[in-house]
Amino acid sequence: MGSYSSQLSKIEDLHEIIQETGFSKAHIGRLYGRYEELDKSNRGKLTREDFQRIGELAVNPLGDRIINAFFPDEKQSLDFRSFVRILACFRPTVKEKFADPNAPEPINSRSNKLRFAFQLYDQDKDGKISREELIQVLRMMLEAQVTEDQLESITDRTIQEADMDGDGAISFEEFRKSLENINLEHKMSIRFLQ
Repeated sequence: MGSYSSQLSKIEDLHEIIQETGFSKAHIGRLYGRYEELDKSNRGKLTREDFQRIGELAVNPLGDRIINAFFPDEKQSLDFRSFVRILACFRPTVKEKFADPNAPEPINSRSNKLRFAFQLYDQDKDGKISREELIQVLRMMLEAQVTEDQLESITDRTIQEADMDGDGAISFEEFRKSLENINLEHKMSIRFLQ
């Protein structure tokens, strides 16, 4: 227990981190332990190279894009608070019936989760997913499972269905609406089967 308390005492702004991320002290303690494990050179900051040593990311076709999401705006290192804030995005979304409407949007809101996913596609950070960006992601994810013609057809059909303003790209709002439509169709098909 002593090492757990000493680990928590190393974390600056612990209570603020708990407030903004929704993680418990125990979760933050475990995340801090993982953060220290990743920091092989004991700098107190993580670099892209630290993330590249994570086996699961090394074999993930989107690994580089996930790593880039931890380093926005060409940042070269990541402090613990930023590390936890990004991981908080992956916490389950909890709908609170009595949530304060004036409170800031939770890090793990559906909208923030969608923004995280959107940035994995929007590599040039222009606020749109271009045909080239979409085809790159699909190529990485589908690898040799489809032909190049099939890949281009899937890409074109996806853009055609999602692109509401006809500019040949998918904005965040179009991305969000497309995923909501997919979710709604899924819920309707489940109700139909019941």
